[in-house]
Amino acid sequence: MRDVAIIGVGSTPFGRVEGMGIVDLAVAACREALADARVDRARIQALYLGNFVGERLAGQGSLAALLAGRLGLTGIPATKVEGACASGGIALRHGALGIGLGLYDFVLVAGVEKMTASSTPDVTAALATAGDEAREMRAGLTFPGAFGIIMREHMARYGTTREQVGLVSVKNHGLGAANPKAQFRKPVTLDEVLGSRLIADPIRLFDCPPISDGAAAAVLCPAEWARDFHAKPVKVLGSGHATGPATLWEMDDLTAFPATVRASREAYAMARIAPADVQVAEVHDCFTIAEIIASEDLGFFPKGKGGPAVEEGWTGVEGKVAVNPSGGLIAKGHPVGATGCAQVYELVKQLRGEGANQVRNAEVGLAHNLGGTGVVSTVTILGRL
Repeated sequence: MRDVAIIGVGSTPFGRVEGMGIVDLAVAACREALADARVDRARIQALYLGNFVGERLAGQGSLAALLAGRLGLTGIPATKVEGACASGGIALRHGALGIGLGLYDFVLVAGVEKMTASSTPDVTAALATAGDEAREMRAGLTFPGAFGIIMREHMARYGTTREQVGLVSVKNHGLGAANPKAQFRKPVTLDEVLGSRLIADPIRLFDCPPISDGAAAAVLCPAEWARDFHAKPVKVLGSGHATGPATLWEMDDLTAFPATVRASREAYAMARIAPADVQVAEVHDCFTIAEIIASEDLGFFPKGKGGPAVEEGWTGVEGKVAVNPSGGLIAKGHPVGATGCAQVYELVKQLRGEGANQVRNAEVGLAHNLGGTGVVSTVTILGRL
């Protein structure tokens, strides 16, 4: 396997983006990434695009091929990958594997979603297909409902408090306020989180990410060539991809996602590091409790200690491991197919020393992308080159 580097990244702002369709969003992010990489687009040999519900909400299929054509990348293989909310992370992994295996020298990776033009019921129905629609979702279980059950179990088993979970939202909204790409740019108080509208007890509105539009992209090449294109390239140290139970009733433990655990072990082994070596992480906080569980599944904290870790400030920018300095999905937004690539965008900025909430001496970063209630996960570990 050849070592792989990221030499360019790009991202649109996240939120309600008027006047741009789903392909337009992807084009904007890709153009920014190509300009950042300072590579002639004629050298791009393959494109991988993460997208989840483009056909359903934006009414557009063939997205990868359309994107390649709009960028002038005529004739190259262009592949759309779908893994629910982990689609972007899977696209990044495929691009890295293509270069690592020597199939390509330059790959463009992107993720995109256009969601705000659709009604809330339509978005809810589309997102429900990330779960087992026939065996669970048709019975009336929504994702807020599922994570409400998961939150109650974590609180009952480990003594995690409602206040500790709410502090995830406080932290992430505070960090999102300083991120120009974020959908929500206003801090919130704990009282505002705990007093926000009830969605699925005990989950409230400020425990949830918003409906978002957005796209993010990255340009990859062999690490040995990276400095020819960018002064601060970032190396892909490790990558993991795993699946897990698709329904709550198939889970042995409602407070852990086996796909995350397996994917992280694969990524750590490939990178030859331990969780303690990570200084900054962008994790999939599709709900506030999901960030706490991810911090445990990824090995940052022992099981049941994720809640106290937030309360003690260990996941803040100056903490043991800075978790979601971008504001995470909760504040930055969650255009589902774009999220995995957007996490990598944020980490590349951190490792270059250009983060909106810069973590001091950040040398190793981890991106964790989760689909459904743990049906699929990717973990990508990046480091300074």
